[in-house]
Amino acid sequence: MIKRKICVVTGTRAEYGLFFPIMKKIQSSDCLELQVVATTMHFSEEFGNTYKQIEKDGFFIDEKIENLLSSDTKGSIAKSTGLATILLSDAFSRLDPDVVLVLGDRFETHAAATTAMLMNIPIAHIHGGEITEGAVDEKIRHSITKMSSLHFTSTDEYRDRVIQMGEHSNTVFSVGAPGIDNIVNMNLLSKGELEDELEWKFNGATALFTFHSETLSTDDTSKEIKRILEIIGDFNINVLFTYANSDDGGRVINSEIEEFASKDKEKYLVVKSLGQLKYLSAMKHLDFVIGNTSSGIIEAASFQKPVINIGSRQKGRLQSANVINSTIEKLEDSIFQAVSDSFIEHCNDVVNIYGEGDASHHIVASLESQNLTPIKKFHDL
Repeated sequence: MIKRKICVVTGTRAEYGLFFPIMKKIQSSDCLELQVVATTMHFSEEFGNTYKQIEKDGFFIDEKIENLLSSDTKGSIAKSTGLATILLSDAFSRLDPDVVLVLGDRFETHAAATTAMLMNIPIAHIHGGEITEGAVDEKIRHSITKMSSLHFTSTDEYRDRVIQMGEHSNTVFSVGAPGIDNIVNMNLLSKGELEDELEWKFNGATALFTFHSETLSTDDTSKEIKRILEIIGDFNINVLFTYANSDDGGRVINSEIEEFASKDKEKYLVVKSLGQLKYLSAMKHLDFVIGNTSSGIIEAASFQKPVINIGSRQKGRLQSANVINSTIEKLEDSIFQAVSDSFIEHCNDVVNIYGEGDASHHIVASLESQNLTPIKKFHDL
């Protein structure tokens, strides 16, 4: 039996964590063959050399694409995208995949989709149809949708939006968010085990912090993150910080976080990349989440934890009732709300709108059975 070759392209620790349950199911499928192409942040020591985690998890990396320039200006991001396109064309020629599977909306994901499209390789896309008005990711996500032949959305509303964009309803499947699969299926660490792994104690109220640059904003990223950290410093809370992505302005955020956390190492800890197991374990055991990352919107509701979502990066994305939308100016009030007994009690009744943890099953079943072709027809409503 000839197996269908599914080429997964991953560029970041967070996106790989969402791919993880899908890759495991592809690996165990009788009719699919897994190919792994790792790119961008996975090979940056600055961001934790996270390709090692992929290999530690038992996956063979078929192609290693080192395309990330050391600068994170808008120009360097464009050049990193172009370099990824060049290197991925060689990788796809060698691997000859039947399907390229991509997730989300990053610049290297766009490069992978563009390359596959130009090489007449069918594309399957996860997490299409979503809205994030504060980041260039929105335009990338929708353009990947138009290049893709198969779509896996995280909610019915997002499915409707992909169909609205001219995709045939027979190719669009509402499967939920694969990140929830990890929460359901992983044996998460206990609080004590997590503290041992981090070599850091959660003494008192503790927040999990991840903040990315708003890539469509003209505001001063350095000024914004300094003000956020200043407000956090006024509270008697501990914070576990993770690094921002390699987007325009990401290194500025990481530098400010490192400087801030160095002033009190008992209260603050910075980890470049927690990995999915420790990240979800932290989300489970810490008191609330703060920042502007999609995991705060999508995964945190499964733990019924308060989330403070700062700024417009996630504006437009569907939210469960545990999310407090805040500006930097209102951040102090938002923190008071997040740690209040009334809001914590309110979160206890939250149901995650992004599914129950069976997305990977539906995705792999479709990859096994769907007739895939790069030929598409625009379907009017």
